[in-house]
Amino acid sequence: MSVHKEIKRVTTHVLAEMKLRGEKISMLTAYDYSTAKIVDEAGLPLILVGDSLGMVVLGYETPIPVTIDVMIHHTKAVVRGTNHALIVGDMPFMTYHVSTEEALRNAARLIQEAGCQSVKLEGGVTVAEKVRRMIECGIPVMGHLGLTPQSVNQLGGWRVQGKTPEAASQLLKDALALEEAGAFAVVLEQVPTPLADLISKKLTIPTIGIGAGNGCDGQVLVINDIFGLSDRVPKLAKQYASVGDSMRRAVTEYFNEVKSGAFPTDKNSFTMDEGLLAELKK
Repeated sequence: MSVHKEIKRVTTHVLAEMKLRGEKISMLTAYDYSTAKIVDEAGLPLILVGDSLGMVVLGYETPIPVTIDVMIHHTKAVVRGTNHALIVGDMPFMTYHVSTEEALRNAARLIQEAGCQSVKLEGGVTVAEKVRRMIECGIPVMGHLGLTPQSVNQLGGWRVQGKTPEAASQLLKDALALEEAGAFAVVLEQVPTPLADLISKKLTIPTIGIGAGNGCDGQVLVINDIFGLSDRVPKLAKQYASVGDSMRRAVTEYFNEVKSGAFPTDKNSFTMDEGLLAELKK
């Protein structure tokens, strides 16, 4: 009788222990089954199904048009492609702002219908009570501070946040409020490195940086940026491969072979009984 070793998903407790050990936490976005499978097999402990899919998958200028149904659709695919990483589903624009009841309902949909193990939302003090209620209902929550893409219109563009004494003080208050409410981690996006370092030291929960320096407990990037699939790689990211160039070469080669008749060959085709074919020709 064969014995199959059970593969357990990463939990929020594992992430807390990683911070205590000083072990850096890697996180990437994924939006579909195939990509999620690759990231999961590489051993990353966290995968974010980000509402950034509005821009890198659906072609919008911001993540604001993304709906909860779109997030559920993509998160389901990511969950099906994984068995190791803790999956974080982004709560899109205006799905947790109107009321605590609506926030709970939408967070529950991501957990129940999409199958992810946690949700992420933007904001600090203003959403702390909603975070607390979600956690009381058994829904793990990751916070998101600094440049919060859903508020890009209010923030006046994709700008570094926390550069004034007032803004820096508020970011620290927001981070502490999220921790006190029970969030298991917080993303710090486009925050000056010294401020991100300070927040990371003040918090007992992990900080996940993106454009926030190397002092955070972990890092997250949009997978399209590291693959070279974006129109441009932002300053906060690094391109690790030129997958886009490889895809363009493959598509061009396919196009040329079809045009010339070089594809398909007998190797890519199927045969049948010649006698049957002769009967059909009569």
